Amino acid sequence: MSKANKQENKNTKAAMGMRSGGRRPRGMPVVKPKNFKGTMMKLWKYFSREKKLLLLLLLFVVITAGIGLSVPYLIGRAIDTISNESGIIDFNILGIIVVVILVGYLTTAIITFFQGWIMAGISQRIVKSLRTALFDKLQVLPISYFDSHAHGETMSRLANDIENVSTTISQSTIQLMSSGITIIGSFIMMLILSPLLTFASIITIPLVLLVTKVITKRTKVFFKEQQRKLGKLNGHIEETISGILVVKAFNREEEIIKEFDDVNKELRNVGINAQVWSGFIMPLMNVIKNIGFTAVAGVGGVLAVRDLITIGVIASFISYSKQFVRPLNDFASIFNTLQSAVAGAERVFEVLEEAEEPKDLPKAKDLKKCNGHVRFENVSFGYQSDIPVLRDISFDTNGKNSIALVGPTGAGKTTIVNLLARFYDVTKGRIMIDGLDIREYTRDSLRKTFGIVLQDTYLFADTIKENIRYGRLDASDEEIKEAAIMANAHSFIKHMSDGYETKLSERGSNLSEGQRQLIAIARAILSNPSILILDEATSNVDTRTELHIQEAMLKLMEDRTSFIIAHRLSTIRNADVIMVIDNGGIVESGDHESLINQRGIYYEMYNNQFENTRKVI
Repeated sequence: MSKANKQENKNTKAAMGMRSGGRRPRGMPVVKPKNFKGTMMKLWKYFSREKKLLLLLLLFVVITAGIGLSVPYLIGRAIDTISNESGIIDFNILGIIVVVILVGYLTTAIITFFQGWIMAGISQRIVKSLRTALFDKLQVLPISYFDSHAHGETMSRLANDIENVSTTISQSTIQLMSSGITIIGSFIMMLILSPLLTFASIITIPLVLLVTKVITKRTKVFFKEQQRKLGKLNGHIEETISGILVVKAFNREEEIIKEFDDVNKELRNVGINAQVWSGFIMPLMNVIKNIGFTAVAGVGGVLAVRDLITIGVIASFISYSKQFVRPLNDFASIFNTLQSAVAGAERVFEVLEEAEEPKDLPKAKDLKKCNGHVRFENVSFGYQSDIPVLRDISFDTNGKNSIALVGPTGAGKTTIVNLLARFYDVTKGRIMIDGLDIREYTRDSLRKTFGIVLQDTYLFADTIKENIRYGRLDASDEEIKEAAIMANAHSFIKHMSDGYETKLSERGSNLSEGQRQLIAIARAILSNPSILILDEATSNVDTRTELHIQEAMLKLMEDRTSFIIAHRLSTIRNADVIMVIDNGGIVESGDHESLINQRGIYYEMYNNQFENTRKVI
């Protein structure tokens, strides 16, 4: 098989949904993440939708921070009341101070409750918007994106990364606001109380900044790598579960477990590094904080002995010093946590910034009452620009006839129908339906024209009835039943435990492959398409069922254009036109009898399939 054919076979299966998970090739580098500032600016666009509540939240934070800043001052006054030179305690003033402090604490408790309530709503709405934006984006991404990205990793971005952002938002937003106000307020109060003590307390700030810079630089790298490893692990799990039958059939459980262990160990190691380095923050900050307290106590003691300040001022100053240093510690811790959230947000924004399917042309038309006249004019295409898959393909269906595409695996058969349905756009040439380039139709109306039955059927975890109804959502129960009868599916459905209401497991795994195929065919019949695409539609059914399906297909193909991809040549003998595709081109074309008489490639293919039962002479 040529390199181009191999590439075509690999990509076209993904494009038509013929495999459950498109794995990113091992070792492919991850897209470089965006910078911290840029990602935060993107997140702010979502925060800005909550401006009014954020302003209310800020007001609450200012009130609680103000109460927090007043308490150390009041405590200092209370101490000075007790330790004044006269030795007489003014219990009236002391009582008032105690009551004010208690009221302040009670007010703070009530406001804090409402802060949490409001913040929970804000964070969940922001995350809901992010999750919705990402899921909506996945619906408009081209097939090529899913072919080149592991499904498990994409799911990890939608679940784990967004949940990581959610947790950080809910826990850090109020803390950031409060910390900023507290730092500024504490510094002002310290300056008012004693500029000398203020200078003694801020000598530790350079140490705080240095430690924060060193540690967050390390943790940023580890948290990004942790998110990448988590996505890789999820991809491995999703792929393994989806392909569990293949794993068991080839007795590869031990190898799969080993692969899982390897990826899991990588995640564990990078997780340990991230947590250990982030864990350095608080112990080091406590050491720095204690150095600052020592400086304040020493300088404050000297000033008190010289009657420059009172004992109450020292007590207040120590409290303010704690309030000043603690938010700095919090900032370091919060910033450290943000590294993980930003790493997740970056991965989400990477998907949101992916190129979507090309938009419809400004004057695009709806394809209505399609006559099924399909024409390919010198069409060339490659999934990669330097590897052509189709080369100057040209043919004309003349409308409402059946066209069979046969040829070796990877020749370009599925690519032809991929281009017809605009899963990809042609590199060169054009494809026309009813005399108009398909790019001049709206994509939605174009795809509604097609009914597609794939070799590898995908069913949803819903009832049999709803899986068939997927072909036309407004179909009645009676129409669903008629479609099932026509597809020869009714006989086995009625014997199911709940008939058409039988709930299918994920991917319909509680049905046989043949039964899943019949339901898919019923779904296509229900959609009543103008153009039918059958990609190995009967490959997974037994010979007897195949005959029944062929009868149903003959009825379905009446008065509509049909493209049939088949390796079983017996299924396409009655096709109006049989095109033999090889190496990206049409090498033979005609009906069955004419191709047999030519004694070319088709003749050899047909003879090879039936050499044990018959011989064409």
